[in-house]
Amino acid sequence: MPLQVDPETQARLDRIYNQTLSRTYVNREGQRVMLSMAYGGDQSDSTGLHRPEVCYAAQGFTIKRNDPADLTTHFGKLPIRRVIAASGSRNEPITYWVTVGDKAVPVGLEQKWQRMRAGLSGTVPDGMLVRVSTIDTDDAGAYQVQDSFIDTMLGAMKQGDRRRLTGALAL
Repeated sequence: MPLQVDPETQARLDRIYNQTLSRTYVNREGQRVMLSMAYGGDQSDSTGLHRPEVCYAAQGFTIKRNDPADLTTHFGKLPIRRVIAASGSRNEPITYWVTVGDKAVPVGLEQKWQRMRAGLSGTVPDGMLVRVSTIDTDDAGAYQVQDSFIDTMLGAMKQGDRRRLTGALAL
C-alpha cells in the first residue's frame, strides 16, 4: 500500500503542489513499483518542494539511508537521491529527483542555487518531484527494479515530455 499521509501533512502538500499523480505498477515478476509525481508552479523559498525523507520522517518512519547518486539512463545521467524509510516491518527503498525550472538538480545547495538564478533573472521557477519506491527488504534488488522502471518509463515518453520530467540530462 502507498504511504497514507496524515491530514495535516496533506494540507501542507496541497499548498505546495498544483498537481500530483500517484500510481502503482506491477511488472511481469509481480514486483510493485509506486510512482508519485508532484508539480509546483512556484518554487520560491516559501513553497519549495517537500522532500520524501522529510515527509516520511514526519509520518513516523526512520530514515535509514539518504544518499545522493547519479542514475545512468539511456538518455543521460539523472541526479537522484536514494532513501530508505522503515516503519515496523515496512522497508521502503526510495529513488527520487527534482527539477527546478527546466533542469534536474541535486537536492540541497544546487536546488537553491537554481531557484536563485531564476530569481535573479526575474522569474519564479516551477518544479517537480518524481518519486519511485518499492516495499522490499532487499534494498539493492529494489533499487535495480526502480532503475529499470525509470529507464523504461523515460523510454516510453516523447522527447519533449521526457525533457520536462528530467530536464536536460548530462551524457
